Amino acid sequence: MARVIVVEDESDLRDDLVEYLDRCGFDVRGASRGAELDRLLEECQADVIVLDINLPDEDGFSVARRVRARSPAAIIMLTARSGLIDRVIGLELGADVYLVKPVDFREVEAQIKALVRRMQKGAGPQVTAEPSFAVVGAVAVPVALSPDARKAWVFDDIEWRIQPPTGGAVPLTATEYKFLSLLVTAPGEPVSRQDISVALTGRDWDPYSRSIDSLVRRLRIKVEERSGCALPVQAVHGVGYAFVGPVVTSAVEDGAS
Repeated sequence: MARVIVVEDESDLRDDLVEYLDRCGFDVRGASRGAELDRLLEECQADVIVLDINLPDEDGFSVARRVRARSPAAIIMLTARSGLIDRVIGLELGADVYLVKPVDFREVEAQIKALVRRMQKGAGPQVTAEPSFAVVGAVAVPVALSPDARKAWVFDDIEWRIQPPTGGAVPLTATEYKFLSLLVTAPGEPVSRQDISVALTGRDWDPYSRSIDSLVRRLRIKVEERSGCALPVQAVHGVGYAFVGPVVTSAVEDGAS
């Protein structure tokens, strides 16, 4: 049974998430701050830590740095901060996954299961390397990757495939390819449902249609089943979807070799 610690200062959210993950079969404990997490880790090591960034005693970034230095646990950062720079910092400090609130508990469950499977294969928690970023004006843009920074998802725009940092490449249908190509063009930035609908169907988005959500759900299941990795496509409330993991296109990767 995987051991999970949820570090969240909002008591209602923490209790609800602990209860949900407990029903999913995990051994779950809750903590409200970094010091409480430290005490729990002294009692028993965790396999996965779900860590909020905005904590009362210290921010989650410093907690992640400290935990990574002393524990092999995988880290899922759960936060209301949606900025690209925050995601890059979180991943560079040792987070394996970065989820933006409000988040579906089922997505947290799926990410935990994917991380546990990876550790059970003997790989241990893998700190995912982000592409280097340069700040142009107020925008962070990716620059060329070094050979050591290839622990990102690879979007193959020639063969129409998506490949996770671990696991095999997953072939994409034309619709799946169009959808992901919109998201990976600006990783971390949300793409509106309107833009997705126009790109996929040539029509304006119908607020009563669930076709985009159904596409995302099927694609997540497909990638999870074929590669064993959870696809880091995140719903952005009131906007659309974003690809929140590190990603390069096949052309960028080839150019960095």
